[in-house]
Amino acid sequence: MDPALSVLPQATGNALYEAKAQALRQRLASSIPESLRLPSTLLDNLPLDVTGIPASCGLLTAEELTLTDLDATAIRDKIAAGKLTCVEVVTAFGKRAAIAQQLVHCLVDYFLDEGIARAKELDEYFKREGKVVGPLHGVPISIKEHMPVKGHYASTGFLSTVQVSPEDCDMVSILRELGAVFYVKTNQPQTIMHLETHSVYGRTLNPHNLNVTAGGSSGGESALIAMKGSPLGVGTDGGGSIRNPCANTGIYGMRPTGRTMPTNGYLAYDDGHMGFYVATGPMCRSARDIDLFFGAVRSAHPELRDPLQLPSPWTTLPQGRKLRVGVMVYDGVVLPQPPMIRALEWAKKKLEAADNIEVVDYKPYCHAEGYAIIRELYYEDGGNGVRRALKEGGEDSMPLTDWVIDPSAVRDHDAQGIWDLHEKRDKFRQRYWHQWKAQGCDVVLLPPFPGSANLHDRARHWSYTAIWNAVDYPGVVFPSGLTVDPALDASLASDYVPTTDADKANYADYDVEKMVGSPLSLQLVARRFEDGMLLAAQHVVEEALKRETKRLGLFQ
Repeated sequence: MDPALSVLPQATGNALYEAKAQALRQRLASSIPESLRLPSTLLDNLPLDVTGIPASCGLLTAEELTLTDLDATAIRDKIAAGKLTCVEVVTAFGKRAAIAQQLVHCLVDYFLDEGIARAKELDEYFKREGKVVGPLHGVPISIKEHMPVKGHYASTGFLSTVQVSPEDCDMVSILRELGAVFYVKTNQPQTIMHLETHSVYGRTLNPHNLNVTAGGSSGGESALIAMKGSPLGVGTDGGGSIRNPCANTGIYGMRPTGRTMPTNGYLAYDDGHMGFYVATGPMCRSARDIDLFFGAVRSAHPELRDPLQLPSPWTTLPQGRKLRVGVMVYDGVVLPQPPMIRALEWAKKKLEAADNIEVVDYKPYCHAEGYAIIRELYYEDGGNGVRRALKEGGEDSMPLTDWVIDPSAVRDHDAQGIWDLHEKRDKFRQRYWHQWKAQGCDVVLLPPFPGSANLHDRARHWSYTAIWNAVDYPGVVFPSGLTVDPALDASLASDYVPTTDADKANYADYDVEKMVGSPLSLQLVARRFEDGMLLAAQHVVEEALKRETKRLGLFQ
């Protein structure tokens, strides 16, 4: 293992915190069966890229390795055709999840025995009735920590809020009825508002490169799925918390329009967060799995369970003309690092060659203003709820926590201040909608972050994702097939001059040698409630890239 990892800051607190934290970590460690433990000789000498270890460690059979290579749609189809049993599927993914936990610290709860018991029930039903119980029959699904799963651990990112959930939240209840099998819950950061996943349970690492973060706040999910310890997971996104970790680890994920997917029952430490929507969506290994997830959940009509849920209209591609894709390489605030610029320019060139796509240059509209508004909306109480939760658990504030509640960005509002802030948000949304319409784009292709996965504890510019939370636009992230390459990405042009302090800091954090091999991902966004069109457009865009790059072996 890179010796630098051993000196990274770890979660700390007072004596009471340390005792409780140790007990939680020990509980998790003891849940991993002895038969699935990796040798210390391996764990003490890990390579930079650990994605190959499940195949080389000898703990999985050839059949289990083949099975865990499948995406959720293939698993669903093979179970429905009687070619796989639910038990063998969840067993294989559960074993691989145990391996992943030891390598990248992605879990907070591991309950494979319960998953196998549920899988047996589903297999018996299939044998008896000759049909599946629902569209997710037997599909193993991993769940982010703050989403309650009955009988399992959850929190809001603070030790003081750790609990065993008495009931399922709406999303878990719906997925269970649709046939999903649960077996793990995944790590999230302190506050659930970092683009790095680091909590009382430890720091989640990026499987492709241990030097860089798996992202956040759904970083446990992204690392687990990248390690193929889960075919499909559920994350949440208030500022990029699905899209950022998916981008960092080279998987697929989508933040839908707010309140169109069930979030009722999710844990939150501050009931004052009413100025923005935390959306929930899938994280997975293929674009078609995003379709599978939304199709399955929408079929359950979640809006009939929760009066605050919005019905989800499902739009389609524009008819009778080409898909208009705006390309935005730079948001006018922080210039992307060289690998991301290369990926966007590569993608733009490929899309321009496609006969069913019209490419235009998208001009960002006041992204610095929108980013400032959403940062202020995150903590309308000035971060007092965060400070209270930390104090109650004797927990030290992490550097990224200090950053998200920095007084320069947030303040404690009275009622009039909140009303004024919400009016500012709504007027910005109206202005943004009109400027998008004027540019005539169906979707916009842009970076999901101003670089690949960043070095640890340095994710401080969220605007490439958070701007879309500010206007509540859906966004999907997918891998380009490219990675950071020192031979191609050494530095920006010699005439580069930072335009803002954030821009200067972003480039100062760039270290191509340490970031080598990190996936480069792309983000596609559409306007509010155009989720169906966005997914259809993503297929069109990705297919255009694949047509041009299959011969290079960039897509599997």
